[in-house]
Amino acid sequence: MADNQGPQGNYDPAGSTQMFRAFVDEGPQGGRQQAAPAASAGPRVGLIIGVIVAVAVVAAVAWLALK
Repeated sequence: MADNQGPQGNYDPAGSTQMFRAFVDEGPQGGRQQAAPAASAGPRVGLIIGVIVAVAVVAAVAWLALK
């Protein structure tokens, strides 16, 4: 009989990669749904930072105009 597995000393990393991909594909759907609120918080943080920068610029212009 032919030995298709190769020598016992060789390790095939492709086998563990295939098992990992199968594990990720079978992962629970709840974990993916929990990531959605974190993604929607990103634009909100950017908006808050933008408003703070705009207020600082307006305050600086007003301070320079009254100086």
